[in-house]
Amino acid sequence: MEKDKNSAVKAAGLMMIITLAGKILGLARDQFLAGNYSVGMQANAFLTASRIPRIFFDVVFASAISASFIPVFNEYMEKKGKKEAFKLSNNFITLINILTVILTLLGIIFAPVLTNLFAVGFDADTAALCTSLLRILFPATIFTGLAFSFVGILQSMDEFNVPAAMSIASNLVIIIYYLFFNKKFGIYGLTFAFLLGWAMQALIQIPSLVKRGYIYKPFIDLKDEGIKKILVLMLPVMVSTWVQPINLAINTRFASHLFEGSGVSAVEYANTVYSIIVGVFVLSIANVIFPRLSRMSIDNDSESFTNTISKTFEAMFFIIIPMTVGLMCMSSAVIRLLYQHGGFNEFAVGITSRALFFFAAGMIGFGIQNILSRAFYAQQNGRLPLISGVISIGLNLVFCMLLIKRFDVAGLAISATISQTASAVILLIPMQKKYRIIDRRLVIEIMKMTLAAAVMGAAVIFAKQFVGSYAGMGLKGNFIYFIIPAFTGILVYAVMSFVLRISEIKLAMAMLLKIVRRGAKE
Repeated sequence: MEKDKNSAVKAAGLMMIITLAGKILGLARDQFLAGNYSVGMQANAFLTASRIPRIFFDVVFASAISASFIPVFNEYMEKKGKKEAFKLSNNFITLINILTVILTLLGIIFAPVLTNLFAVGFDADTAALCTSLLRILFPATIFTGLAFSFVGILQSMDEFNVPAAMSIASNLVIIIYYLFFNKKFGIYGLTFAFLLGWAMQALIQIPSLVKRGYIYKPFIDLKDEGIKKILVLMLPVMVSTWVQPINLAINTRFASHLFEGSGVSAVEYANTVYSIIVGVFVLSIANVIFPRLSRMSIDNDSESFTNTISKTFEAMFFIIIPMTVGLMCMSSAVIRLLYQHGGFNEFAVGITSRALFFFAAGMIGFGIQNILSRAFYAQQNGRLPLISGVISIGLNLVFCMLLIKRFDVAGLAISATISQTASAVILLIPMQKKYRIIDRRLVIEIMKMTLAAAVMGAAVIFAKQFVGSYAGMGLKGNFIYFIIPAFTGILVYAVMSFVLRISEIKLAMAMLLKIVRRGAKE
């Protein structure tokens, strides 16, 4: 048991490092976009055009592939062997390929309608550019369908690093374009670079698949028992995983009415930073535990299932609670450091940091929702995630309408946070009732973490005020304004964790000492 726990921690840790590298490159990619196009017409058109295919894929296929395919693939591996599991994979991928090709053709044909649907506030020139870029980008759904299917196979076989490296490959392609070709080919060239980046996400996984004996061979049989089971699971899973992409689409639509369309860029940039910070930890952990939870569910091992979720929650809260407080305190400093160069002026910093502040408040809900969704999917139960998803989308739409006039981009971020938190609560109540994943000990630990984070937040605010008078302007000043309060916050939280005897700090320090000792030996 201890060996399995250590291997899980090691896998999750390495995956976090790889994921963080990809997220950093993604951030660099967005910095190039902000520096070259700021929050102007081309940026708004491109960000909307690149978002629409991803929304459609996320809504119809993305999480449904992993959440429906992985449990059934694991069941085949356990009960029928690798040969039958690979046969199921070929059948499933062929079906996904057919569906994504159809989706792509429909997207190209109805591109003007989609532009008006997702960004009704754009003027005629911005809408026309968005439509042109959208037609170029829609084939990305085909490449993404392949990539996510390959991820499902590899993660089921306990290979997490190659799938985690997908974003590294795609972001490198785009960064190379910015460095060497952007001045010559402009926004249209950037669009083709993004398309190539998406193709790379599938291509880099092929060697690892071949190494494990898998070679894709087109094959279709809709009467297959495994395909039927996947399709039955897919519908509720699809609806339940609509929360984030549809909520972002709703926010983007409302944002297109703000600041002559610049609200779209502000929401997109803020959401990117938020997703990087919360995603590195939460999604890395969620992706590692999901195949394990699936196998525990197949074996009816309720005790291990409960302990895995409970321990995951404890580790997640130890990181997410201070991250939430820290990002809310540092939202303007983060945006200044990352984006304030080129055409990204004080106005752009102001509206983007306001959005980021309220997005950050939804981190805990995001973490709970992602972990528990996978727990339900591992049990091949998509009903409750479906219910939480529908309610969450409805809440986001209602609060966007209520808050946009008074709070502009901040209102949209508040709506997203309320929606995410509601989804988490809806999933938590029945899971807690059945498994008691949050016991008295964990509640006490969470209270300690919250107190430590509150003290940390006060220290960060004090450090910001102290540094603000000396930091100055420009990149150097923005760096100082960020790094000193951030370092202060990390130090204070670590000290408070020791003082309050938070159990997770011992594990964190043990891992840190192990890394230091290994580095000293080398």
